[in-house]
Amino acid sequence: MDKILVMAPHADDEVLGCGGTINKLANQSKKEVYVLIVTNAHIGCPDRYSQEAINRIRQQAREAHKFLGVKQTLFFDFPAPRLDDFPSYKIAGDMNSLIQELEVDTVFIPHRGDIHKDHRIVYESALVACRPTGNCPVKEIYAYETLSETEWSSPFADDAFHPNVFISLSQQNMDAKIKAFTYFKSQVKQFPESRSTEALEALAKLRGSTITKPFAEAFMLVRKIYE
Repeated sequence: MDKILVMAPHADDEVLGCGGTINKLANQSKKEVYVLIVTNAHIGCPDRYSQEAINRIRQQAREAHKFLGVKQTLFFDFPAPRLDDFPSYKIAGDMNSLIQELEVDTVFIPHRGDIHKDHRIVYESALVACRPTGNCPVKEIYAYETLSETEWSSPFADDAFHPNVFISLSQQNMDAKIKAFTYFKSQVKQFPESRSTEALEALAKLRGSTITKPFAEAFMLVRKIYE
């Protein structure tokens, strides 16, 4: 992992899913972490999301990512929350162009079974963008879990999140994840809601206990290429 791209359907998914890992990798020498927010809800649903609100949450994302150590935050303007009405090949094409431009070798994407269709479409589009053909630089693809999306997926095996990769987090990484999430002021809820700082810490402790560590984030390995 030298050049890492975290793809998020909506701003804050990336912090919920792998904010601790972003902080851990960003603080390692010779590693560059980029975050891509794929959608713009004002374009997809202007009657519910004003451009001012989008500008505000994008600024919050930039501040959260800067705090975590992200090298650059990038935005696409595909229409949330209705990516299912949009040609996915266009999403995949723009993703691939960005991957080639940044020479990304590692990609983190949302889990395909998440309850929000935008997550599944970003997952599927990313796999097309990361096809190991031609000169695609991507060697590793991981799917992350997003509280309030992944745990509410359909109760069928194809949609279940079965992690097989665990990245341990230090107390500093965990504190950074919690702090970064609080930048998204409108998204922070009170416990026992899943979008609460207490729930984030509880999940990290659960994933950590699986590998006998205080904290961890869990992922599903989609593909890893050894050369």
